[in-house]
Amino acid sequence: MPISGKIHVALCITELQVGGAERMLVELATRLDRSRFVPFVCSMKPRPPKNVPNLLQPLDDASIPVEFLNFTSPLSLFCGLRRLRRIFRQYKPHICQSFLFHANVLTRFAAWTPLKSLAKSQIEQPVPHILSGIRVAEKEKTWHLLLDRWTQRLVEKYVCVSRGVADFTESNAGIARDKIIIIPNGVDVEKYQTREKANLASCCCSEQSKKILVIGRLHPQKGIDWLLQTTDLWFATRNDWELLLVGDGPERATLERMAREKPYHRRIHFLGHRQDIPQLLTASDLLLLPSRWEGMPNVVMQAMASGLPVVATEVEGVDELIPQKSLQTCPFGNTAAFAEKIVQILDRSDLAAKLGAQNQEYIRRHFAIQKMVEMYEMLWEKMTHE
Repeated sequence: MPISGKIHVALCITELQVGGAERMLVELATRLDRSRFVPFVCSMKPRPPKNVPNLLQPLDDASIPVEFLNFTSPLSLFCGLRRLRRIFRQYKPHICQSFLFHANVLTRFAAWTPLKSLAKSQIEQPVPHILSGIRVAEKEKTWHLLLDRWTQRLVEKYVCVSRGVADFTESNAGIARDKIIIIPNGVDVEKYQTREKANLASCCCSEQSKKILVIGRLHPQKGIDWLLQTTDLWFATRNDWELLLVGDGPERATLERMAREKPYHRRIHFLGHRQDIPQLLTASDLLLLPSRWEGMPNVVMQAMASGLPVVATEVEGVDELIPQKSLQTCPFGNTAAFAEKIVQILDRSDLAAKLGAQNQEYIRRHFAIQKMVEMYEMLWEKMTHE
């Protein structure tokens, strides 16, 4: 039944520590037209500790309520689901839009009420529209795909972040194509056009060196182990090049050990988590994305918004993001091609400047953050007014 008045939206995610999907949820929540939408956010995991980087402040600044279910283990599942049901009854959302696998599964069960239950009780009503967000082509945990397939009848629409993810979801998870909507990520271009450079003196970086930047979780998905294996071809003989690895994760100790085995290890810097990403991009000459799989890599969008050239593997979302693909992309594992593209760009400042300018214009034209927000708004209005 079509609704009148404002649309109440539950935005649900696994946690609110800093990450690509988490940033997109916060951007979406805080930029919604509040004359038409009333959002609240629900995190499956507990409130992040104060000493851990998180994304709560912009939600608080926008007066958006945030609820925490405190999932910490499988044993807390039942209590968490009951709490989520109570939250849905309290806020009465018309739309439940979830992000990431665990939030997708938990919210679809909590938001859905069987007809038999409705016949017995008029207190517990279902959320009218249940949408799940698919943000990555999951190639590691196949049971995620199976569970998505088995529970797809509980989901009205799947929002995929790229055509590549949509194709993967259809062919590997068995989701019906007519249930899939594509809404790409967006980026605040103005935020990444700062002239301020990050202070890298504490990293022992030279001001005159060319800086190659990698940003991402230190996890096998991101391919940094392969990247380090390629450095003999493009990094070893360039004494004025430095490699900056930003992020943390389970592979950090292994990757640091790999780097220490290189004779040029002093020019490879592990910076950990950083909050000055726009300034780091401004201080860099090239962004690398060596991932094995992706969805719609936010870091590539940020680099393009900063006017940087990029060398990326041909993973999901990259084909839709990057112009001049022949100069800036290659298949994962093609070490020679990857090294050649890095050298070609960094040895030619004119080419680097040209690619950076083209990237910036392309991202501004096609992937502005407000365009992403408007696509969600249009989808939700269409669903609630049919």
